Amino acid sequence: MKLKHVISALDLTRDDYFRIFELADKFSTSKGKLSYLSNKVISLAFFEPSTRTAQSFHTAAIKLGANVIGFSSEESTSVAKGENLADTIRMLNNYSNCIVMRHKYDGSALFASEISEVPIINAGDGKHEHPTQALIDLYTVYKIFNEIDGRTFALLGDLKYARTVNSLLRALTRFKPKKVFLISPPQLKVRREILDSLNYPVIETQNPYEVIQDIDVLYVTRIQKERFVDEVEYEKVKESYVVDNKLVSMMKKDSIILHPLPRVNEIDRRVDKTPHAKYFYQASLAVPVRMALFYDILGE
Repeated sequence: MKLKHVISALDLTRDDYFRIFELADKFSTSKGKLSYLSNKVISLAFFEPSTRTAQSFHTAAIKLGANVIGFSSEESTSVAKGENLADTIRMLNNYSNCIVMRHKYDGSALFASEISEVPIINAGDGKHEHPTQALIDLYTVYKIFNEIDGRTFALLGDLKYARTVNSLLRALTRFKPKKVFLISPPQLKVRREILDSLNYPVIETQNPYEVIQDIDVLYVTRIQKERFVDEVEYEKVKESYVVDNKLVSMMKKDSIILHPLPRVNEIDRRVDKTPHAKYFYQASLAVPVRMALFYDILGE
């Protein structure tokens, strides 16, 4: 069954995830430009800055033969003149077959989906969700281990404001992780409404050294300064954790480190040279995954 809107990681069933993984496998080996979406127009409506997400969506659309329109900041749109979000979405409906949207406010993508006549793909809304990043995260795990079920995960860093964390935790409800460790300072613990929706074992802790030997996947997030209302609070936690070679040396031989990027200083650059570092490989999978999603939504 075709997807329509993708606002939350929960919009995808377990079968949806595996279907997109299978499509991504095919697109990752394709050479040159394809023509599957040659009669489609995709709008990239980025009201908030982006590098990797915007460029990988753009590349995915072009590789499928689609035409791409859009903008990369509010300042370049009529929003700067006072136009509201609803009117902007209605205008983009006139020009395109699908809208990829990033916005600084929680719930903006859901709001857009309620008024849009074409599919909306949430490319990040405030501190709420980033479902296509969770697709990439789990596809990376699947490619490396050939499975997701039965693996032990640890999420480290900003677990309160990181929308990538919310989407990954929700996406994992479609699988059967052995357990998930949540490692953060007290101020940045996973929000209660997220915890209450999970269906697998979760263990909260502040010390990565207590659990590092047990995990298969270490998912690191940066402390997001832009999400803090009070800069003083940010200063208190900004360097809470640094994944360095000392910590990495305690990991299982085949365990991996992922990061949605960009990173600041939460992973020591020397870790990049270890076999555990898979975050650049993870980033390389963004284009085939997003090609698969576009094809699943818009393909004939």
